[in-house]
Amino acid sequence: MRALKEEAYLPVSKQIQRPATPAKKPKARTRVPSEATLNRRKRLMETKRSAIMEAALDVFSRYGLHGTSLDQVANQADVSKTNLLYYFASKEDLYINVLRQLMDVWLSPLKAFSVEQDPVEAIGDYLRVKLELSRDHPAESRLFCLEVIQGAPLLLGELQGSLRDIVESKVSVINAWIEAGKLAPIEAHHLIFSLWAMTQHYADFRTQVEAVSGRTLADPAFFAETLTNLKALVLQGICPRN
Repeated sequence: MRALKEEAYLPVSKQIQRPATPAKKPKARTRVPSEATLNRRKRLMETKRSAIMEAALDVFSRYGLHGTSLDQVANQADVSKTNLLYYFASKEDLYINVLRQLMDVWLSPLKAFSVEQDPVEAIGDYLRVKLELSRDHPAESRLFCLEVIQGAPLLLGELQGSLRDIVESKVSVINAWIEAGKLAPIEAHHLIFSLWAMTQHYADFRTQVEAVSGRTLADPAFFAETLTNLKALVLQGICPRN
């Protein structure tokens, strides 16, 4: 303290020159993106994610999980492998997401079954929608088939959980139709299994169908012929018997 007082009486030239304290710079304001910018980014991310999923579906349906590499998917989706891994943690994660998406597509018609519907009309519509899916989304059906044939190692939990729950709820609907005398007494599980088999055959075994008949569901006349015959086979078997 004494040294400071003595310094105050020294000539200005001999006083200790202390550096001036720099003025504090104002903090830079964080720029908040506009809602339009955020929506544009979200759309771009959704578009890129969809492109990856579409590419993965195509590659997985042809080569299966083990025969597919992330590089193949990334090349087909026109993204880098690093970018792909930003959206999906691993090849298995991508594969499961693709399978879940296709299960949603394939099960949505079954979810529409309700007790209030006329069963003949509901089941006839279900056959039509399932054939349309087999015609328009054969890759999804083939991929699901490949997974199940291998014992569903990555999808078994979904099959034993959400799929079983949906099926059991629709079995209850079918049994209610039977109790009301609207359908013949049949085992509901086998009806659902048969509907799946009859419609998805045209996607999973498309090559065989075309080799034998020379036609596929892409031919409108063959589609109409297939639907008419499947309806006759199924509905004549489940309508009430006098």
